Amino acid sequence: MKGMRRTNPQDHQVVILAAGLGTRLGRDLPKPLTPLHDGRSILRQQVDHLRVGLGDDTHVTVVVGYQAEVVMQAAPDLVFAYNPDYARTNTSRSLLRGLLSSREGGVLWLNGDVVFDPGVMTVVRPWLEADRSFVCVNTERVAEEEVKYTVDETGHIAALSKTVVGGLGEAVGINYVSAADKAVLVEHLRWCDDQDYFERGMETAITGSGLRFAPVDITAYGAVEVDVPEDLVRADLLHVGDVLA
Repeated sequence: MKGMRRTNPQDHQVVILAAGLGTRLGRDLPKPLTPLHDGRSILRQQVDHLRVGLGDDTHVTVVVGYQAEVVMQAAPDLVFAYNPDYARTNTSRSLLRGLLSSREGGVLWLNGDVVFDPGVMTVVRPWLEADRSFVCVNTERVAEEEVKYTVDETGHIAALSKTVVGGLGEAVGINYVSAADKAVLVEHLRWCDDQDYFERGMETAITGSGLRFAPVDITAYGAVEVDVPEDLVRADLLHVGDVLA
């Protein structure tokens, strides 16, 4: 990463996508407020890990929709953006709102149901400080129902979706767009259909505008997207050695 512009810790900004219904988990609460084994909600644990790993000045915006007031009351220290169309749109629309509400500079974003080991922030921090767009990936497994990826001849992401054939691993739902790339990604998210995942906007930005996202392997630490109760069991196994325990 020699020669790349480096940012200051206070420049880090994060968007958490927490607008969805999360019906598959079968809980009354919005999914980001699902309690984990340590007593924190998924959202609170995410924020704690982000601020320990990136600095207390890290600016966090949460895109809300379903039971928005409940989420906002649970985390009054955060900033919120509202997706009023959460019931009929997918993550491409929520990410678009999050990026449009962001300040100048690159943005780290993650799905509101991702439980990750705090060590993930150690891996991604050099990439954030170098301001290089990336996708966090896990190469340990390639499940059929998850977002998978392939790379091109330069080692950057070539394809990114649930329908990828010959996937090298899974995208875990933690990504970054650099300051230089953000406007292009925003434009491609605008072109997405309402039901598209944000990965569709990333793919069209790659193929149509030449954006380059590096795969950053966080397999050694792990991350779990909590969609169903079985995922919650897997997520609770990540916290041996939690820096906040």
